[in-house]
Amino acid sequence: MDGFSDLRFFALLMKEGSLAAAAQQMGITPPAVSRRLAQLEHRLGVRLLHRTTRRISLTPEGETYLLDGARILGDLEALERTVAGARSLPRGLIKLAATLGFGRVHIAPALSTFARAYPEVEVQLHLTDRPVNLVEQGFDAAVRFGDLPDSRLTARRLLANQRVLCASPAYLERAGDPTQPADLLGHQCIVIRESDEIYGTWHLRQGDQQQTVKVRGMLSTNDGEAATHWALEGHGVLLRSEWDVARHLQSGHLQRVLPAWTLPPADVTLVYPSKSDLSAKTRALADFLKAWFEEERRH
Repeated sequence: MDGFSDLRFFALLMKEGSLAAAAQQMGITPPAVSRRLAQLEHRLGVRLLHRTTRRISLTPEGETYLLDGARILGDLEALERTVAGARSLPRGLIKLAATLGFGRVHIAPALSTFARAYPEVEVQLHLTDRPVNLVEQGFDAAVRFGDLPDSRLTARRLLANQRVLCASPAYLERAGDPTQPADLLGHQCIVIRESDEIYGTWHLRQGDQQQTVKVRGMLSTNDGEAATHWALEGHGVLLRSEWDVARHLQSGHLQRVLPAWTLPPADVTLVYPSKSDLSAKTRALADFLKAWFEEERRH
């Protein structure tokens, strides 16, 4: 097998996530995939994967081979498109990860329309409340909020988005309206347990002032929709993405708390694990999602 063929084989293996799934995708048996992998590791003289009966994971050499291999394959595809005089059409499988709440409410409906516009692109949407490793788990892209967590990843902003503090009018009438961040220490706060942030720590800024408050409350969850429901029911102050509570703020069912103070932005981004040119299918998805969110914001 030539080097390019081996790179494509290894990329497919990691995208599928197991020897059995890769075998099914390639139309061969799992033992044949295992032999192909063993031949590749023997040729390179290194171990690329840790393998158990249930899962596979990358060794440091395997991660380098996968990441740099993706760049090389991307360069080859770009060269072939240039020589052919045309860009390749979006087609094939794309694996996308997103958070549970945002993915269910916003990404799934968008992908329904995307599937009609790009019938040759097969999309697998994985919703989870846990962080995903795009390289090890074989994802083409993920929808995330806030800062880029890994320097090996590249992100394209889909939507500018702010976080806000809010509560129901009934709660504020009962507990009082905070006037300074420190006042939150005397309030019931509904906390969303997010894996990429310190639990219950809220950072607020007003001009040159910055205050960090460790809040507490009787209710916490890893699901944003559940937290929003509790806020609407009057259980306390909630920190939530403006995108998710805009309709409740507009209707008056929730009110802004400490509106003069700002919180770290929560821009919606599409993250992918390579700084090389995007594939046609991923580029089409990124362009579609950006246009989708801009249209949704206008409405």
